Parts: sequence; C-alpha cells; structure tokens
Amino acid sequence: MAEPDMAADRFEDVRWARWVFVLVGLLSMVAGVIVLDDPKNSLAAIAVVIGIFLVIDGIVDVLLSLFSDAGRRALAVLIGVVSIVVGIILIRHPIRSVVAVAMFVGLWLIVAGAVRLAWAFEPSQGRLWRLLVALVEMIAGIVIVSSPGIGVATLALLVGIALILRGIAVSTAGWLIYHAAKESRRPAHGTVAAT
Repeated sequence: MAEPDMAADRFEDVRWARWVFVLVGLLSMVAGVIVLDDPKNSLAAIAVVIGIFLVIDGIVDVLLSLFSDAGRRALAVLIGVVSIVVGIILIRHPIRSVVAVAMFVGLWLIVAGAVRLAWAFEPSQGRLWRLLVALVEMIAGIVIVSSPGIGVATLALLVGIALILRGIAVSTAGWLIYHAAKESRRPAHGTVAAT
C-alpha cells in the first residue's frame, strides 16, 4: 500500500519543480525583453539586469541540485556557483567595457550550455528541449566570445535573444515534466485503480 503514497509524493515534488522551471523561464524571458527593449541603453544597466538574472538562476540551480541524483548534483552546483559568481561580478562592478561584459556573459553561456548539453544525453523526458537550450546557449556564447569587440547594441541583441529562447525552452520543459508525471499517475490501460 505504500506505493501509491510514494507516487503521490513524487507527483507533488514534480508539481513544485514545474513551477520553479516555469518561474526561471519567465524570469529569463523578462530579462531578455528588458535587454532588448533599448539595446543602446547603458552597458551598466544591461550588465546589472543580466547579473540579477544570473544570481537568481544560480540560486535556483543550486537549490534544484539538492533534488538531483548524485551524478547531476555536482554539475548543477557547478553551473549554479558559476552563475552566482558572474552575476555578482556584473552587479557589483557594472563594467563600462563592452569587451569585459561580453567575455563574462559569453563564457557563462558556453559553460552553462556545455553542462546542459551533458544533461541532454541522460535518458529522461524533455531531452529535445534540454538539447535546444544547450545549443542556443553555446552558440550565443561562442559568437559573443569570438567577437569580443562587438558593440553594446549587438551584445544586447545576442544576449536578449538567447535569454528569451532559453526562457521559452525552460518554461516548456517545466510543463512537460509536470504532464509526464501526471500521465505516470494514471492507471495503465485495461487495469482497475485500487480504491
């Protein structure tokens, strides 16, 4: 009789996790829209907006690592800590140099994308979305790092688009996780649920 209770507990955990994914996705989209709203905005403002998002994203990654299996826990903590450190640097010292901000953001995108790419090959639901997020982050990061002298408007455009696409993919992953867990609670076709 303990099995249905365990399934109900797992479903509650997944339902909670879904909202975390959706919230992080929405925050990512909002940060992307803020950056794209006025690409010629001061570099300091763009650095602070990106920094705030990175700190929030890093905290969520570290918290979610507590619920990850041992193999993913180290990578989740790594990407969380890197996000927090880069975010704090961008908030505390909104660098006036486009090259410095581009390098910080570009390197963060490459590291985040590489970790998420490793996760994309683990057997589970949402593999395609994780692969999409990883590729978007890595490509945006490589473009930014390979052209460190880009202008503020170009940097804002690349980072804004990357944040919006990442937000869409992460929010969608949250909904997919929830629906997969909901489907797993349903009795198999042709069986009668215990009452």
